[in-house]
Amino acid sequence: MDGLNSYQKVVASLFEVINSRYAGESVFDISIISPAILVLFVGMMYLPPYTSFLPTRYRENDDEKKKKMTYWEYLIFSQLSYLITFIILVCITERHKLKQDPLNFNVLNITIEIISAYGNVGFSSGYSCKRRLKQDGLCNDTWYGLVGRWSNQGKLILILVMFFGRIKLFNINGGKAWKLS
Repeated sequence: MDGLNSYQKVVASLFEVINSRYAGESVFDISIISPAILVLFVGMMYLPPYTSFLPTRYRENDDEKKKKMTYWEYLIFSQLSYLITFIILVCITERHKLKQDPLNFNVLNITIEIISAYGNVGFSSGYSCKRRLKQDGLCNDTWYGLVGRWSNQGKLILILVMFFGRIKLFNINGGKAWKLS
């Protein structure tokens, strides 16, 4: 943000925050943003656009339906449990790169890629040859993000996550707004 006046900084920040949910276009290099802000972006990408922060009215039919499903059924069929499973699977497929290149390949960057694919946002933490621990002349910075450096198995998992993100409304309670109050 060096060289921008106050107005330009505010507009760029608003653009970045709004696009964390809808477009995936970025004003800043996401790889150098604070991890706390990246976690906020992950939360914004994960929350559905129909999230309600206000309390909803009590409906008797909803309570009867909730009694039919047990706690474990809600946990097993929750979208969050699927995403955690996908993150674990990508970490397994990319375990060698996690060991060899921990500054580019870390769990937070993989989580950003997975949640971005799930929300169909398009953010990427990117890949930088400058952040490699072992420098060699073979690495070239390219225009694609971190996923371009993943194995074919990791890319296939990401494709499944994108499809899962598009059909999330058909999952259990996917069409209902969440209660966050």
